[in-house]
Amino acid sequence: MSMDRIAEDLKKLRMPESHVSPEVLEALPFHPADPQTRIEISNPEFTSLCPKTGLPDYGTVVVRYTPRESIVELKSLKYYFLQYRQTGVFYERLARMIRDHLVALLSPLELEVEARFTPRGGLSSTVASRYVADASESR
Repeated sequence: MSMDRIAEDLKKLRMPESHVSPEVLEALPFHPADPQTRIEISNPEFTSLCPKTGLPDYGTVVVRYTPRESIVELKSLKYYFLQYRQTGVFYERLARMIRDHLVALLSPLELEVEARFTPRGGLSSTVASRYVADASESR
């Protein structure tokens, strides 16, 4: 089997970004609300696919946020992350997608997604995408 044939087969397995649905995410109430609490969730076994080659990308995704009235239910977050295993997406887009989906779900005071990917060809990448609520939203 040639490398070209393998590349074509990998492309057939790869799903588009639209494959990732935030509908699987679930919010739980955070009571009593406390703006001094910061939550950090780390997924050291995150995988997605390179949108150009279809080869797997491995990394750690860390979500840090200050909740307002809701927190993310962890099992739902695990299932959400699993959707990326079949999805071809660039690191920069991936970090923003996760940020946007969690902000829409939780309306946090602030939230940051950091995606650290293992080296490929001697280069490693870290992408951080941050959201901070407007002062008018923080009240």
